[in-house]
Amino acid sequence: MTELSHHRAREIARTLDWRSLPREFLDNPYPVYRALLDTQPIKRMFDGSLLLTRHADLVTVYRDAQAFSSAKHVEFGPKYGVASPLFAHHTTSLVFNDPPLHTRVRRLIMGALTRRAIAELEPALTTLVDGLIADMLKRGGGDLIEDFASAIPVDVIGNLLAIPHSERAPLRAWSLAILGALEPIPTEQQLARGNAAVTQFGDYLGELARQRRKTPGDPDVDVLTRLIQAPDLSVAELLHNCIFILNAGHETTTNLIGNALVTLCDPVESTQNARRQLLLFSQQQTQWIPRPDAKKPSNSPTQDHLSEFWDCAVDEFLRFESSNQLGNRRAVHDFTLAGEQFSAGTLLTLCIGSANRDPAVFDEPDTLRIDRNPNPHLAFGFGLHQCAGMSLARLEGRVAISRFLAAMPNYALTQAPTRGARARFRGFLKAPFTCG
Repeated sequence: MTELSHHRAREIARTLDWRSLPREFLDNPYPVYRALLDTQPIKRMFDGSLLLTRHADLVTVYRDAQAFSSAKHVEFGPKYGVASPLFAHHTTSLVFNDPPLHTRVRRLIMGALTRRAIAELEPALTTLVDGLIADMLKRGGGDLIEDFASAIPVDVIGNLLAIPHSERAPLRAWSLAILGALEPIPTEQQLARGNAAVTQFGDYLGELARQRRKTPGDPDVDVLTRLIQAPDLSVAELLHNCIFILNAGHETTTNLIGNALVTLCDPVESTQNARRQLLLFSQQQTQWIPRPDAKKPSNSPTQDHLSEFWDCAVDEFLRFESSNQLGNRRAVHDFTLAGEQFSAGTLLTLCIGSANRDPAVFDEPDTLRIDRNPNPHLAFGFGLHQCAGMSLARLEGRVAISRFLAAMPNYALTQAPTRGARARFRGFLKAPFTCG
């Protein structure tokens, strides 16, 4: 990771402008975020919006969904054009809406993501992960992102929507294109790719929905059937929220798994200590979770202990390298934040990546501590809009990381990984490795 001097970090913080972000910030924004926490925790940006970096301020905004709106019609009209596919998608999907649409759609999705339903996904997920690992072992390595981290959520979300396996190839590219256009200042190329992806994915889902109406699936596990059968959901709401499910479940989980495995290759001693702990527990976990009827050694930790350990570890990866670094809200009326007065209509950018390393909340915030507990990170948001699929993401992270480490304890990167070079979504596009 690129190291920034204290002076350079403060300089970037002082002049921070979404229109021209230096590459060194995109590689490693955390020294800049720390400088903002120290000097301008509420920063007025070039367009009059506010950039919030303190954990406490983000929680205040998240908690008051009536005062701070998630709807994006005001912001996305100028950004995308009101007649564009991107505008239609993002102003109809769950994440960028307020009640009542948010409430209706979230309730439908959550009905298919119960604790029992997610637990039932684990055997198939384990089989998928083991198959991907076996393929990489045969080749002696591969790419952590393309061959592993991105393949897992695409398959999981494909199963939730019951998309035929033979038709899943375009899903990752569509998701990357749509989310790429969510950058604070997207390029013309990003806008063009995003609009094309919304159109192509929407057309595909429209045909899939027509087929599913003729031959419905089980609404308890098939989210597309569940949404189709909802009496108060329009066709546009149905299609755009299916696109949202893929995007929300794909990019962030890919980043969780990829960021974790790349981070564990960092030679910093504290990170290598964490890796050693993870290797021990991953080997113990893979012995018992897939074979619950096997005789258990007397010195083996309990399954509850393993689950608790991995819950802590996955949450620490999410805190340390937040998959989603930025969120947005709009003030509905005049408000006060940290003693300062602001007016209605103010746009706020919530810096999740900074809040998750706020020293007022986290001891040693720049150190990976996989046993950190409590860990009130905001990687899944907070309050009304807290991620509906967070339990599923945690399961995918736990199974993927633990089984990878158990199978390839000596894996190592063969060249520097390629970052996505985006401010909002933090992850890698490529990370070539050898099994070791």
